Amino acid sequence: MAFNSILRKSGSFARALAVAGQLTKNSNLGHRSLHFTAINQHQHKDSFVPRFHFSSVASKKKPTSDENLLRVIESEIECAQETDDHNAAEEVPGNFPFKIIDSPGQQTIMLERTYQDEEIKVEVHMPDLVTGEENDDDNDNQSERTAQSSIPLSISVHKKDGPYLEFNCVGYPDEIVIDGLSVKNPDLTEDQVAYEGPDFQTLDENLQKSFHKYLEIRGIKPSTTNFLHEYMINKDSKEYLVWLNKLKSFVQA
Repeated sequence: MAFNSILRKSGSFARALAVAGQLTKNSNLGHRSLHFTAINQHQHKDSFVPRFHFSSVASKKKPTSDENLLRVIESEIECAQETDDHNAAEEVPGNFPFKIIDSPGQQTIMLERTYQDEEIKVEVHMPDLVTGEENDDDNDNQSERTAQSSIPLSISVHKKDGPYLEFNCVGYPDEIVIDGLSVKNPDLTEDQVAYEGPDFQTLDENLQKSFHKYLEIRGIKPSTTNFLHEYMINKDSKEYLVWLNKLKSFVQA
């Protein structure tokens, strides 16, 4: 059938040329012009010459590298869903003194509470997890700390509208380490640089202990930070899964 169709088309093409030759004898039109006229008419009607059409679908096809990336992301999403307890809700201890403000998509959470006439706010960061690598630090205390997971905290204690205290701390399983203490003045302009005090570790030992007690009374103690450590690990699992799905949506778009 296909061969007969080709023969029919070839015959039609030959007839078109014959008509062109006949017209040449009876017309003042040039031989070349008539032949092109006949051929063009024939091509518009039933052309034997193949035409090439480029599909817009093919031009929009994703590169292989994007497809591979998408497969890897989907595999990682599946792995995260199976291995991480991302849907678990951390049960807040009954004696936990702070209100937790946890905004999805944020790297940190905020804690708030009122203690007597003070407003206490704590910014809790993602924990620093132990990698398992050995540390050859000569300082035994420092080496012991680096072998433990920890959680960074930024604590501010406000009284009315005046200056406030700001502590930079690290919570370990059995202790709170104060890395810095400063008195902040909200009335200072941006071009003013306030004196923030000496290195906390250089303060008198009794003064250091007193400030540790000061924070403990206000709820900053190992039992609090141990709960926060687990809470932030759980949050990290949730945020990671959301992040992976955002990557997937972008690559698919």
